[in-house]
Amino acid sequence: MNSQDLSIFQLVLHASLVVQLVIVALLAMSLASWTVIFGKLFGLKRVRALNEGFERDFWSGQNLQDLYADAAKKADRSGPMTRIFASGMREFMKLRERRVADPGALLDGSRRAMRASFQRELDTVESHLSFLASVGSVSPYVGLFGTVWGIMHAFTGLANLQQVTLATVAPGIAEALVATAIGLFAAIPAVLAYNRFARDIDRIAIQMETFIEEFSNILQRNIGQGH
Repeated sequence: MNSQDLSIFQLVLHASLVVQLVIVALLAMSLASWTVIFGKLFGLKRVRALNEGFERDFWSGQNLQDLYADAAKKADRSGPMTRIFASGMREFMKLRERRVADPGALLDGSRRAMRASFQRELDTVESHLSFLASVGSVSPYVGLFGTVWGIMHAFTGLANLQQVTLATVAPGIAEALVATAIGLFAAIPAVLAYNRFARDIDRIAIQMETFIEEFSNILQRNIGQGH
């Protein structure tokens, strides 16, 4: 390859097979991580909107039975907080139907149902987050492996030359360094997105845990009033 022709495309085209395979793997990881990033952006935005909408309805003074009936109707289109509320209310009503008179048992049963639902919802919201963490941590090392292999390949090819100059060394090293560059290209967005989504999910989790406590207090007052 001409030492002046050092475009990225030409560097990849003339790289060794191992380096080319590393670059293809890194580009595939980058594409997959961007797919996850956009999916999470829209997914978390929808979760926040649904949770905030339910909270507005919940604190509007609507009857709990009516709110539960409405949540049951829209189960497939509801948000995590709605499903947590529905699970707690469902368990509370079941225990009431069984004539459970102990206030502590009623409240504990409802709270356990909500905590179980909360964990399921949190697992769903956190899905694919570990993939971004893996891409962010592994990609630079995969790229570095490609670079090391490429440099070894380049120096092996120079062994038979009588005179080695910068012009003969530069193309081979440049080809190898492309792998590290693409590894960073895959890793940096994944790390930034992981940190952003982790913070967003923490806020959503705190919001849902706060709701569980507030709803538990409401149920406790209802039990005390004999409703």
